[in-house]
Amino acid sequence: MTTQAEIDRIARETKVIAVVGLSPRPERPSYGVARFLQARGHRIVPVNPGQAGGTILGEPVFASLSAIPDRDEVDMIDIFRQSDAVPGIVDEALAVLPNLRTVWMQIGVRHEGAAAKAEAAGKTVVQDMCPKIEFPR
Repeated sequence: MTTQAEIDRIARETKVIAVVGLSPRPERPSYGVARFLQARGHRIVPVNPGQAGGTILGEPVFASLSAIPDRDEVDMIDIFRQSDAVPGIVDEALAVLPNLRTVWMQIGVRHEGAAAKAEAAGKTVVQDMCPKIEFPR
């Protein structure tokens, strides 16, 4: 279980967040969370293969984590995908994001195997929580 102290550290220290599954539609939760994170001063990097080449919230959208040109700047991923997609996302993140510190899975998203793999690689893992709710606490 993630402690409030860990969440406070994540909120304070995280600079660049790849939002996996970010929707361009303002009514979608991913859009509202990404907008909130931007307003807090975090840079967001949208990852959505269906929107690649476009922009969301003023940022260029990439098809995958591997496609982000400045991958070394990403220190957190925020996953807005079904739980069964998490292992592939975590595997890719561990392979291509050299400075990744945090793997965050949104409300309703959990995968114990992928979480254990990320933790074994030294990453902080948050499951089934939302930074828009947790960061202001």
